[in-house]
Amino acid sequence: MRERLSTLGTMVRLSWRADAARSVGALVMSSALSLTWAIWAVGIAWLTDGVVNGRRSEALVGVTFIAGLAAAQHFCEWANQVLRMRLREHTILHIDQRVMALAAGLPTLEHHERADYQDRMDLLRRQRGSLVNPFMPLAWTVAGVVQFGTTTLLLARLSPLMLALPLAAIPSVWTATRAETLWRRLRDAQAEDERWLRHIFELATLPDAAKEVRLFGLADELARRHRTTFEAMEGRRTSTSIRTGALRAAGWACFGVAYLAAVLLVVRRAVDGALSVGDVVLTLTLGAQINGQLTGLVYNASWISRTTQAVSHYRWLEQHAAATLAASANADPAPVPARVRDGLTLCGVGFTYPGTNEPVLSGVDLHLPAGSTVAVVGENGAGKTTLVKLLLRFYDPTEGSVRLDGVDLRRFDVDAWRACTSASFQDFARLQLLARQSVGVGLLADLDREASVVAALARGGGGDLVAALPHALDTQLGRDFEGGVELSTGQWQKVALGRTMMRCNPLLLVLDEPTASLDAPTEHALFERFSQQARNVGQATGAITVLVSHRFSTVRMADLIVVLEGGRVYEVGHHEALVAGRGRYAELYGLQARGYA
Repeated sequence: MRERLSTLGTMVRLSWRADAARSVGALVMSSALSLTWAIWAVGIAWLTDGVVNGRRSEALVGVTFIAGLAAAQHFCEWANQVLRMRLREHTILHIDQRVMALAAGLPTLEHHERADYQDRMDLLRRQRGSLVNPFMPLAWTVAGVVQFGTTTLLLARLSPLMLALPLAAIPSVWTATRAETLWRRLRDAQAEDERWLRHIFELATLPDAAKEVRLFGLADELARRHRTTFEAMEGRRTSTSIRTGALRAAGWACFGVAYLAAVLLVVRRAVDGALSVGDVVLTLTLGAQINGQLTGLVYNASWISRTTQAVSHYRWLEQHAAATLAASANADPAPVPARVRDGLTLCGVGFTYPGTNEPVLSGVDLHLPAGSTVAVVGENGAGKTTLVKLLLRFYDPTEGSVRLDGVDLRRFDVDAWRACTSASFQDFARLQLLARQSVGVGLLADLDREASVVAALARGGGGDLVAALPHALDTQLGRDFEGGVELSTGQWQKVALGRTMMRCNPLLLVLDEPTASLDAPTEHALFERFSQQARNVGQATGAITVLVSHRFSTVRMADLIVVLEGGRVYEVGHHEALVAGRGRYAELYGLQARGYA
């Protein structure tokens, strides 16, 4: 119950923060509209009795009352619709911005690699329609209660026994709530299946896998798997539909019997002269309204249930973000130094990805000296990328520590540490912005400084790219937007490298397969440039450059080469010493050299 109340509070809070004035207005107008429908029957009763008894004044009052209500209803409907639409727009904006800030503001990458997080985020995206206006189910429920209460009081005036009629609605409300619970459980259980369906659809329709789909003739196989998964899901949905339909029918049957009894009671009293013809008309009208009101309350109960479920995913994201930020904070913070004096040291570092049991790194002891250029090599799965993720604090070690000049990285504020680093990744982002922006976001303070963008491109080996673009730095990149230009993979990588080079003096520069899309001679030339830049920056700030590459002709220029194998440091040294040692590095270097021969 406490969790439900907290979720309802979040629904109100979201709407209030999005647009407080329209939230109040929507509540008032929906309640006023429901009230006019409830008392409509009073005007009809007055008009009926006036006509039957020949009392013109009473009939005129009834007509006037009905006409006034009609005008009020039209105004309330118009105002309510306008308020709801505008409130919805403001709430969408508020919630979208909050979700973006929460999801992108998490300091680590752990959530992106957890299946439970993906399921909750998938449910949050799918239930966005229930989340975009969370206050309205509450407002309409309040309005429904006002209408239902008014109707009940008017019926009770005719006979105290009529108070039993609303009680007959309880089974319908319960069965509707139970039915919605069953549907919610099914939606949760099928979240991964829904994601699987979408993945198969995207494989068949998006360009990422287009070549493989055609080469291996996968079109029919993808369609078959899509159909098989959907049919299995549909079978469970059909079963749930039958079960919930039976529940709802049972609830409605209880109310139907009670309504019939109420009508018979009023008719009998009218025949006995205790009630008027207008009272009979009032009962029939209000009885029909109760039927509709009951439908509305049941729908509102389902609406609230759907919305609370969507809001619960939003609240989960809030709580997850708060817990993650709290875990990344340190009780003994330390400032990030302006210069690296000694270097980065890994002490007994081990790391196991969340949700797995097999460590990727284990017992890593390593020192990366200040001002050095360090190459990390090893076969696929050796732990190279995981190592640089720990250096950038995308994760913290599950064992041991990473220290900068003897200070544990966990003592640094995450954002402050990242502001002193820069990196380029093998799976670089293709930001479909203007060229100047796609590069410039590497340093937001210089985003609009053309000289900084051009210099960064040159440092990243993309100096020739500006002249190749039809509108130079003002060219829209990517074909998803009108007038956009699609780049080759190599050109996209140059843009990413330029973005990395926007930060001129990082304490740590990580290049994880930075030129995988370029040919070997181009990579060699670029790394010679990177090495010289690294030495210049290293002399000024003690900065450390870490290069991950499979090309040994490139890494031989590094000051220090680290060979990883099976998640452990296998060898450390410079190129000549490692080749002379005839160990694993010499073996891999020889194999690659013969491959180029």
